[in-house]
Amino acid sequence: MDISAIEGQELTAVEFVGDYVRLRFDGPMLTLYAWPHILLADFSIAYGEPEYRNGLCAQIGEMVAKAALEETEALTVEFESGTVIGLSLREEELDGPEAGSYSADGSGMDEEDF
Repeated sequence: MDISAIEGQELTAVEFVGDYVRLRFDGPMLTLYAWPHILLADFSIAYGEPEYRNGLCAQIGEMVAKAALEETEALTVEFESGTVIGLSLREEELDGPEAGSYSADGSGMDEEDF
């Protein structure tokens, strides 16, 4: 699946919905059913650690420099600031059959699971 359409777009919203998170861009939307890591210049933040939500929300307004989805390996969204939101897609690290979904138009009607 190609998610490169989010490159050059701004992260406009981070939505915490029950036990998953949605990342909305200028049009597209990523829904993640597993909690991603936030990789900053000096350290990383994982779900459950102090400042996790603040770390994700701090990316709102940032432009995406590079986005990649490597099936069964990893999802990475790198921002121009250098911060990376990453999610392992390895089967042994996931709780369910899908790690997330991608909607090119952001409506959710065209969602593709990964």
